[in-house]
Amino acid sequence: MPGIGNKELTKRQFFTFSTLCCLVYFTSYITRINYGAAISEIVDSLKISNQLAGMAVTGSFITYGVGQPICGFLGDRIKPRNMIFIGLLATAICNLTISFMSNIYLMIFIWCFNGLFQAMLWPPLVRIMAQTLSDVNYRKTSIGVATAASAGTIAVYLLVPFCILISGWRLSFIIPAIVGFLIALVWFFGVKEFTVPEPKVEEISIRNPVLTKTSTLIFASGLLPIMLVIVFQGALRDGITTWMPTYIQDVYHLSTSISILSTAILPIFTIVSVAFATFVQRLVENELKTSTYIWGTGFIACMVLITLFASNAVVSITLMAIITGCMHGINLMLLSYLPLHFEKYGRVSTMSGILNSFTYLGSAISIYGIATLSEHLGWKFTIISWSVIAFMGTIICALCVRRWKRFTSEPANFL
Repeated sequence: MPGIGNKELTKRQFFTFSTLCCLVYFTSYITRINYGAAISEIVDSLKISNQLAGMAVTGSFITYGVGQPICGFLGDRIKPRNMIFIGLLATAICNLTISFMSNIYLMIFIWCFNGLFQAMLWPPLVRIMAQTLSDVNYRKTSIGVATAASAGTIAVYLLVPFCILISGWRLSFIIPAIVGFLIALVWFFGVKEFTVPEPKVEEISIRNPVLTKTSTLIFASGLLPIMLVIVFQGALRDGITTWMPTYIQDVYHLSTSISILSTAILPIFTIVSVAFATFVQRLVENELKTSTYIWGTGFIACMVLITLFASNAVVSITLMAIITGCMHGINLMLLSYLPLHFEKYGRVSTMSGILNSFTYLGSAISIYGIATLSEHLGWKFTIISWSVIAFMGTIICALCVRRWKRFTSEPANFL
């Protein structure tokens, strides 16, 4: 299935375009998760509680989630090149501003805006990928983008401890801000040659008004239970990533820098999980069936972690890495691959924005929820809650497999 632009790219053009997309998503991660990585040090430095510090992350996830469907809608109508450029510049400014602040309430306010500006990146990125690349190249670039997210996570969890050691947590916002400014410029000028004339959504609607109704597509494809699954994966993915350093400190009494540094192992398992998800998807050709297998793997890891959560730091970190890696594999299936099926209806950005908003609804709930559960009921009960979520994700995905297969094979029968 060719992209909207129907543009055949040379190998050089494909490499250039894919690299630009990966740079955008790499930058979005280093300018978005750096607060979560530094949160333990921010708590110690400003003498505040975990819950208060976590409100900035929770707030940014809420604004990111609310902004996703809005930016998804706009992403089908505004040039992706301009929208992504503005988003990168704005998030860089937010990071730079945070580095000069000591008032946690102002920091929460600014970081909420950061979440809103971050929402301007993913939906238009999916759209420009869909309209520029063939189906095969889209999937290749999606894997590259997922890997770039892992590389960004690794960079953050190496950068933040280094910054804390040599200067303090503020430097961990200054460096990403500089990178954000530079990549915004690289994107704006580098992607210009790939800007092609695009059919307007209104023109697609005139040709087939029923198939382009968002509500019709949501119900016809059975997306409602899938949205709940996306909430679950966002809760586990970002909840564990954010609070793993605190868990290491609380349970094993390691230093802040070492606790944060240990989190750098998470993206390694993410890359493995993405490769595994891609392999399974090639065999079963159904995003929901692939997600079922990955959820099952995550559930097993959660059950093992319940019994071993305080026995050995290396084992605990490895199991948490497996769980978060599984969530990233599911994210690839449901947030990258799945929206491509709606490209023919002119709703690829809209659907990616809507679906991604549910990821960060789960993230927002888990950031505050994990802090509350761990402080009042302990880490073992918190991990039990993770296993319940993983089990529910497995069951729901399994129940959605057949309907999703029928929709992607015979969409006209549902509409």
